[in-house]
Amino acid sequence: MKTRTSRTLLSIVLLLTFGLLIGAGAGQALAAPVKILALGTSLTQGYGLPPGTEFSVQLQAALKRAGIDAVVTNAGVSGDTSAGGLARLDWSLAARPDVAIIELGSNDMLRGLPPEQTEKNLRAILTRLKAAKVKVLLTGMKAQRNLGPEYVKAFDAIYPRLAKQQGVLFYPFILDGVALNSKLNQADGMHPNPDGVKVIVARILPLVKTLVGR
Repeated sequence: MKTRTSRTLLSIVLLLTFGLLIGAGAGQALAAPVKILALGTSLTQGYGLPPGTEFSVQLQAALKRAGIDAVVTNAGVSGDTSAGGLARLDWSLAARPDVAIIELGSNDMLRGLPPEQTEKNLRAILTRLKAAKVKVLLTGMKAQRNLGPEYVKAFDAIYPRLAKQQGVLFYPFILDGVALNSKLNQADGMHPNPDGVKVIVARILPLVKTLVGR
């Protein structure tokens, strides 16, 4: 009788231990950092900025302060166009991100490329991300007003239209609160300085938190 009781107790202990191990494994899986892909241009890459002050680093730090464990991958390439972003998308997806922030099109505009071509490339990127089950935050860009009213109208309309068609989160202007402010930009007047990046991160953070929550 004593032997049977001992065996029963041993079985219970083993089951409880196994259950605790499974629970711990599940907890570790749930605690895995959210993987965020930041696909963009020099504004994402951090052109002219001291190391550690670029968008990806500041955003990751801001998320950590908000209690969100995330790893933000800097997939920004200085001078890149929407076509370039599309061409390297599969490579960027190799790390299997959970969500993506898309910041592309500014160099298309600066080069005067046809807005319809920019829209086609961005649509292809969003479609590819949707197929990969990656949630997206699309950031918009505004055309320089000296490009003429027709170009400005066509270019500015790309982003809200795509966001609505694709059903993705949308941040209308990546340089909101920073553009044309000499105190927040580098000497070229086009790229934000560390304080400018801080403003961008602070303004976009609520949407990124919503994106992660999805």
